[in-house]
Amino acid sequence: MRGFLERQLRSDGFDVLAFQSTQEVPTAAEPDVLVLGDPDELEHVVPDCPVIVLGRRDDAVRALARADDYLVRPFAYEELVARIHAVLRRCPPRSDRLRIGPLEIDRAARRVVVDGRDVPLAQKELAFLVKLASDPDRVFTREQLLRDVWGYRTWAPTRTVESHASRVRCKLAAAGLAGWVVNVWGVGYKLRPTP
Repeated sequence: MRGFLERQLRSDGFDVLAFQSTQEVPTAAEPDVLVLGDPDELEHVVPDCPVIVLGRRDDAVRALARADDYLVRPFAYEELVARIHAVLRRCPPRSDRLRIGPLEIDRAARRVVVDGRDVPLAQKELAFLVKLASDPDRVFTREQLLRDVWGYRTWAPTRTVESHASRVRCKLAAAGLAGWVVNVWGVGYKLRPTP
């Protein structure tokens, strides 16, 4: 399957790197999307990009806890291509560095710096902050954040967004950026840099 997808995706204009395992992916590689053929590979992925998993129906729920999308095998190649395009449309622009005033996010290094000091963030905390920083004046709805950061495809009764927002807010406040993660009541979250 890997060889078939590599040939087909290349013929459709994608730049493709194919490996037997995520552990073989070079650390310098900066993919726009990862397509995994085995849900167990999610254990070895700390992606700075969306992940689509191809697997059995009974692995879908477990995989979607960490992946952005899931496609049950056997699948239509055209559906995979459509899902890749859909995931790429949702992603913030891939630039190595985002700078907003004293806040700097280095996506390649997975590093957040405020006035020269590192702010340690967990994987999803960083993804949440990158999403807000990709368009600082925009209010992202809770549903958009669940979809784009956590990969939820439908409404879910979870406090994940709220708990991550609270942790990021506290960490930024401790670094001197109090009030930057703003809860717009009943809508979602935005990044509000202080003047």
